[in-house]
Amino acid sequence: MSNTQPDHATILAFGAHPDDIEYGCGAVIARETRLGRRAHLVVCSSGESSTNGTPEERRAEAAEAARHLGATLEFVDLGGDSHFECQVRHSIALASIIRRVKPEIALAPSLVENQHPDHYKLGRMVREAARLARYCGLQELRHQAPHAVRQLLYYAVTPQAEPRDLPCILMNVSSPEVIEAWTRAMQSHASQARTRNYTEMQLLRARFLGSCCGIDHAVALFPNDPMIFDSLGDLGNASRHF
Repeated sequence: MSNTQPDHATILAFGAHPDDIEYGCGAVIARETRLGRRAHLVVCSSGESSTNGTPEERRAEAAEAARHLGATLEFVDLGGDSHFECQVRHSIALASIIRRVKPEIALAPSLVENQHPDHYKLGRMVREAARLARYCGLQELRHQAPHAVRQLLYYAVTPQAEPRDLPCILMNVSSPEVIEAWTRAMQSHASQARTRNYTEMQLLRARFLGSCCGIDHAVALFPNDPMIFDSLGDLGNASRHF
């Protein structure tokens, strides 16, 4: 089994709040869509409990951001912002989305608990959903064909949410076109900039990660399971190759 993604591969990204995907892995989404791959974003609340922005504003901001990333978007309800609970019914609902979209790659918030509680709870539910989507006999999903995600990868919205017990994959997002799309997507969440300049924070973070491995910008992802390669030739550069 190769880790190489086919040209038609679909990326399915889950976010707890309307800006999480953009800040956490938006550059990766922009990079993949510009390679011709489909990306679908699933936002699991409307930011009802946020300090800034109404749910209506935040949903509109998310729609604008998705357009900049070249992705499609849908919202689902897992109990409301700041009210997530890890429940089987929620995992089954997410598994149904996985069966419908049939992604090769799924992206979810990391499981580190030192972050907004909705983030790690969603990460857990997506992990469960990826398993449930594979099971043929699950009664609630029998109307949909089973689907196995090839890779579940976690993203960290903040540095504090980066897992220490999982290997890190650095994605090269240095293309000016990608950085521009990512920046515009983050800037779409204008309501959140009333608190602080989150866009610049994420760009600085990507520049720092890139500088550590000799490229302009990088974003870290963390695989849930060991990755399989058919050949050593499929391996990319090490971060210290320069």
